[in-house]
Amino acid sequence: MLGIMSLKPQLLSWIICDGVHIDPATGKHYIMGAYSYIRSMNFPVRFPRMVFFLTVAGLREGKHKLKISMGLPMEELKTLVDNEFESKGPLQRINLINELNGIAFGGPGQFAISIDIDDENLLVTSLPIMAPQPPPQPLA
Repeated sequence: MLGIMSLKPQLLSWIICDGVHIDPATGKHYIMGAYSYIRSMNFPVRFPRMVFFLTVAGLREGKHKLKISMGLPMEELKTLVDNEFESKGPLQRINLINELNGIAFGGPGQFAISIDIDDENLLVTSLPIMAPQPPPQPLA
């Protein structure tokens, strides 16, 4: 089976959340406060805590490097995470929990997020940062 299996890194899940609790008895991961955008009344806004939870597989045995970058389109992305981790082999599913504190957003926009393992890009997506929508105006 390993002969036909691709040894290309696979991103099986990616979630932004407030926190991840690992049950000490079962080892289960509980995702708390998952979200796909951020809305703020005022800018700049500093987000006190943000957790990027990823599950990866398809990695050769040994050390690997995770890099997560973020920024506005047409600007250079800023590296938020630059961590090493280990894999026991391509069949292992690895949960990676990356806590980020004090990320600041200067204003609304579609912030690009790039996730790479061993300098191979696995995902490019966006995180919308929004101001509140004004209430609809009644028709006259």
